[in-house]
Amino acid sequence: MTRIFPLLVLSLTLLLAACDDSKNRVSALSGPTMGTTWSVKYTGSPDESVEALKEDIEAALEQVNAEMSTYRQDSVLSRFNQAEPGTLMDLPDDTVKVITAAFSLSEMTGGAYDVTVGPLVNVWGFGPDPDRFSPPDALEIDAARARVGWQALLLSGNQLLQPGNVYVDLSSIAKGFAVDKIADLLSTHGVNNYLVEVGGELRAQGHKPYNQPWRVAVERPIPGVREVETVVALKDLAVATSGDYRNFFESDGKLYSHTIDPRTGYPVEHALASVSVLHPSAMMADGLATAMTVLGPKEGLAFAKAHELAVFFIVRTDKGVEEVMTPAFKAIQEER
Repeated sequence: MTRIFPLLVLSLTLLLAACDDSKNRVSALSGPTMGTTWSVKYTGSPDESVEALKEDIEAALEQVNAEMSTYRQDSVLSRFNQAEPGTLMDLPDDTVKVITAAFSLSEMTGGAYDVTVGPLVNVWGFGPDPDRFSPPDALEIDAARARVGWQALLLSGNQLLQPGNVYVDLSSIAKGFAVDKIADLLSTHGVNNYLVEVGGELRAQGHKPYNQPWRVAVERPIPGVREVETVVALKDLAVATSGDYRNFFESDGKLYSHTIDPRTGYPVEHALASVSVLHPSAMMADGLATAMTVLGPKEGLAFAKAHELAVFFIVRTDKGVEEVMTPAFKAIQEER
């Protein structure tokens, strides 16, 4: 028996290892959130149960929604937007973090990124108000522009001053923040290889089974068509994509993009169809993708190069579309 016992132990060990193949398969969780969906793909097993992990993810997403949604009248942000002039409102830490990042992006981009652009988005028919099929008149645009300008917001610690009739919309950065929040949560549950997605914004950590990278597709910017333009390999990075090829209206033969330039009050008219940004933070990638969409291919490319950002532009040309990537984006792709 003394010779058989070690073999028996070895056999049992191998059998148990074979049964626990969680590191060699991709598991998935998903659900609805923020008017869209979330998903998590991961390898390995959480320290606690899968049910506990999903409950924590859903609780974290609910917290983001309860704080930053503009579609929920009882959210912290909606209450701020409805507050009387001169109201100094205490904000939760997460909301402060997102607003602080938004202010930083606004300053970096000279106002091309502005979370107070909501009144202009609404007057052009791309917000919660009913759709429109003709452009607003100059008086409507001027009235909306008078309510736009991130500099009017004063943040001191966790308190934000409502100067009066200012509407803050964090939808261009909150989903990215939610991705980061889930990623941090996965790490606390002992999950270190994952791909998180909320409403199209993604962040990957580690790798898939057999040391394969997490790969995500960048869509070809053609209305009504679902085709892949390129594939991006992600490792310890987030990616956010923004484009104007799905949300627009046509009037008198002219297309009006849903991307509104806060600096002019009008939809952008440049040739940028889509832009994807790689960044360690999904929150920053999300906001930067919106900023690049406003800046356009020329101004946006110069900005991205100056700040050494990894950005992939898809630009319309007379012959179709052209791919333009920054040196930082190209270097990351070559490493993969």
